[in-house]
Amino acid sequence: MAKIENYNFKDKKAIVRVDFNVPLDENGNITDDTRIRGALPTLKKILADGGALILMSHMGKPKGKVNEKLSLLQIRDAVAKALGTDVKFAPDCAKAQEAAKELKPGEVLLLENLRFYPEEEGKPIGIDKNDPGYDAAKKAMKESQKEFAKTLASYADVYVNDAFGTAHRRHASTAVIADYFDKEDKMLGLLMEKEVKAVDNILKDINRPFTAIMGGSKVSTKIGIIENLMDKVDNLILCGGMTFTFAKAQGGKIGNSIVEDDKLDLAKHIMDLAKEKGVNLVLATDCIAADNFANDANTQVCSVMAIPDGWEGLDAGPDSIIAFRNAILPAKTILWNGPAGVFEFDNFAKGSKAIAEAIVEATDNGAFSLVGGGDSVACVNKFGLADSVSYVSTGGGALLEAIEGKTLPGVAAVAE
Repeated sequence: MAKIENYNFKDKKAIVRVDFNVPLDENGNITDDTRIRGALPTLKKILADGGALILMSHMGKPKGKVNEKLSLLQIRDAVAKALGTDVKFAPDCAKAQEAAKELKPGEVLLLENLRFYPEEEGKPIGIDKNDPGYDAAKKAMKESQKEFAKTLASYADVYVNDAFGTAHRRHASTAVIADYFDKEDKMLGLLMEKEVKAVDNILKDINRPFTAIMGGSKVSTKIGIIENLMDKVDNLILCGGMTFTFAKAQGGKIGNSIVEDDKLDLAKHIMDLAKEKGVNLVLATDCIAADNFANDANTQVCSVMAIPDGWEGLDAGPDSIIAFRNAILPAKTILWNGPAGVFEFDNFAKGSKAIAEAIVEATDNGAFSLVGGGDSVACVNKFGLADSVSYVSTGGGALLEAIEGKTLPGVAAVAE
């Protein structure tokens, strides 16, 4: 695998898989440009060398159909402003041969949403998995996916994957396309390299104590990463909505709080596993309960084991915050994925903010801190603390799968 730092892009056309799946408001304005800014070092390196840029990305889930609300044309001006140069636009990503051919050194071409074509994801559309013809349709789609990837590859001399957020998917633009480039002409971008290194710091180069904070609403979506972390961490904080599944599993009364009733045995298994592995499992003991799911709801501090009927836990309570801080502050390696409460409501953001501030304090004292997952990233951005942790990952599912120990197709395809 080539290294982008050592590659000279002069007079080369580079097709770069970026993750420009940025959030838009109802008027098509970008509300968070973190992913665009994250790709700039790679893109500017290519342009500075005297290369031409072809940018490809997905946006949303159009399910293989053209959807103007998910058109990348909406972000062209923002990309141009970030790069400091004009950006041409190809309205059909699979029919951009002429636009790519005419591209000159220093110029930039943005392709339309890759997922307007079902071949990008490589999944049969409109046929159920249980249908007798599904296997044949899947095989045919895989062949079509190869042709789609081959078309994209034909636009350029070099392939760069800088989209960590999609590295866990074997899509045409994230993995299959790499087959059409020689080993010396395919590489990871600078952002991808940083992401992979950050994961390695968490999994392979651990300074102890290691504290992981897993938040969010469902324990079921985090079970793989929780089990994998049990062999690595010293302290494991489980917070957010999943708190109440653990509380109910222990016989607690949780009122109207969110719960996975079919995962109570799983919660017990995790608690037993922590004891077996010698992991300090930190669960919330109290919460801020509300009588309505709203920022202006009435509130009270409750034990997570005794929440009144009609009330629901929406944030970590003061005793829980102290316990979280005590597990975070001495740490030398920290991973945070998932908030401690409904941080989108200012009145229920205290627990998440306290976690963020403790991580910043530990980082100032020499810890390596990795924050990843959409909600956690949104947290540190909301609190203005993104620049005060060691690394903020652009990957959600990709980060989780990497930490689970899974091979990421988008990384493996370039390394082959």
